[in-house]
Amino acid sequence: MAQKNSGRHSQAARKGKAARARNAAARAAADAGVVHGKRLQWTKAEVEEAFRRFAAANPVPRGELEHINPFTLLVAVVLSAQATDAGVNKATPALFKLADTPDKMVKLGEARLRALIKTIGLYRTKAKNLIALSRKLLAEHGGRVPHDRNALEALPGVGRKTANVVLNVAFGEPTIAVDTHIFRVANRTGLAAGKTPLEVEMKLIEVVPERYRLHAHHWLILHGRYVCIARRPLCEKCVIADLCKWPGKTVSAFAGGR
Repeated sequence: MAQKNSGRHSQAARKGKAARARNAAARAAADAGVVHGKRLQWTKAEVEEAFRRFAAANPVPRGELEHINPFTLLVAVVLSAQATDAGVNKATPALFKLADTPDKMVKLGEARLRALIKTIGLYRTKAKNLIALSRKLLAEHGGRVPHDRNALEALPGVGRKTANVVLNVAFGEPTIAVDTHIFRVANRTGLAAGKTPLEVEMKLIEVVPERYRLHAHHWLILHGRYVCIARRPLCEKCVIADLCKWPGKTVSAFAGGR
């Protein structure tokens, strides 16, 4: 009898594993379909309702990178490339005690900087870029972080996404920095499908109502980080599940009105 029960359990486990694999494959196929435009379009009313719900759930969302001032924000965002915010936050307190301005960063030196951030991916390249951008800030901007996209993107190690974060968080500009989380959420839900981060950014700027644009960046990042996650999205906890156009939802759509 024990042997029969063991066999049944093994068979059930195999079936469960196969079902999970099929579901994962179906979700992956649903995600892939976005790239080819296989997604229903959101109406203006639906977009409005989605952001109304985000705002109701989290009226003043905040980014998770710890910083003291615009310069330390810039440093933290540069360090976060291909790294987690949590990992960056573990390294930056000690760094910011020693170097919270461009002048102090240059004086710290590349070798000591590497030692302080060695737990972060690509730390050697990032240390080189941070020293170089600090020198550039001192030479060209009086040691201040510029409130200008072109000037920001001219800094070593700073691309459009980093510039958007700094403009949004430090200067209150309604920019949207498309990272992997926003790219996934925008494409998966059909809110702003695009093949590149820039395409998604432009589409989001087009569809997100102006009054929600300032915080859209953080609402979408947090949603992608904690709810609409890559492997198995938590659709049962999603405040916009009934609006979402993704055919791979892990639960059936429910009535809205949250």
